[in-house]
Amino acid sequence: MKRLLFALSILILGACQNANSAETKAPSDDPLEITALELGGDSLYKLEGQSHVDFQLKISEAGRYKVELMAQGADSAALWLEDYIDNKDGRTYNITGMLSPSGEMGTSTIDGSPLNIGVHPMRLHLDRGSASIKSIKFSLIKPHQQTQNILYQNMAGEEWELVWSDEFDGEGLPDTSKWSYNIGDWGWGNNEPQYYTENKVKNARQENGHLIIEAHRNDDGHDWTSARLTTQGKYAFTYGKIEFRAMVPEGRGTWAAGWLLGNDYRDEISWPYCGEIDVLETVGYEIDDSTGSGLNHATCHTRAYYFKQGNQIGSEIAVDSMNTKFHTYEVRWYPDRMEAYLDGEYYFTYDKNANDLEWPFHNAQNIIVNLAVGGGWGGAKGIDPNYDSHQYILDYVRVYQAKVQE
Repeated sequence: MKRLLFALSILILGACQNANSAETKAPSDDPLEITALELGGDSLYKLEGQSHVDFQLKISEAGRYKVELMAQGADSAALWLEDYIDNKDGRTYNITGMLSPSGEMGTSTIDGSPLNIGVHPMRLHLDRGSASIKSIKFSLIKPHQQTQNILYQNMAGEEWELVWSDEFDGEGLPDTSKWSYNIGDWGWGNNEPQYYTENKVKNARQENGHLIIEAHRNDDGHDWTSARLTTQGKYAFTYGKIEFRAMVPEGRGTWAAGWLLGNDYRDEISWPYCGEIDVLETVGYEIDDSTGSGLNHATCHTRAYYFKQGNQIGSEIAVDSMNTKFHTYEVRWYPDRMEAYLDGEYYFTYDKNANDLEWPFHNAQNIIVNLAVGGGWGGAKGIDPNYDSHQYILDYVRVYQAKVQE
């Protein structure tokens, strides 16, 4: 795919180590590059101990960015980039994961960091060791796609009619009229190590009436590769009965999901204000490798209730043979509540709807299916080294509405 580079500009603030302010950098046709001089250094900008350097980045095009740090490190140096350091919620938005420069000057690269239009107050952290920074470069690799079709489902009635689905009856790559790809290895807000690829049959393909999302270890220079498909840019939904019929992988470290994320998401500060509905969510360390018995989690994340402040509202249900039998994971999304079902059995309601902080779900959501390996939850008990690959298999994804009575 042709890499798209867009003109950006930058205003550097005084850095934390007596740096001087720099002038605004004029827009150009090249990727934005922040040099050591702009960070307040001379030929190199030095960081030691727990130090950091602050700057502001002005983004003119929303999307997913490649971040390239040219540096050399010592004592197992590790750095990471924080966005929106002045956010009102006191959150920490790590948009690169750990970058580990070697003893020689070289480039550490992360793909897919989400950045929205506007000014981003940023901080480059040194987590350990020491490092000499030469430059940081940002390149747009996937522009944000505006969703073309917003479907609004009627929920008043007892009978259901299908309004959207993917039965995965094709062959090869998934249907691009319904799905796009989230790409990269920036950590996805959960310190996940996998690289999500695009248009790679090895990681996402239709086969024998199924969608197979397959994660591979030590693939293309990455610890793990996998795929994350989203309807963003294609379809978004408000209300409806949403079903994922799937088999999920066993194996410590796996983290399979079928879920919805607010169509308003642009970058990390959008969440959890935009809302998240987890319908199918499983982690491998809760699944018995022999029997496949495990747990599914259904959760709603909002600004009022979400896992990073420890008060998320959700429930779990035992599932047999998760890795060898298809089960139907379902949410019924009404204007005032969510109801979760497994194979038609009800087990959870979310009905906090007093205001937008509790109930952002009057706005449209995109459907996402993905398989992570590791991360804050999936990797909480490590990643089993005996597995070289994992398969997450979906039979279909369907959206229904209540049939309108004539």
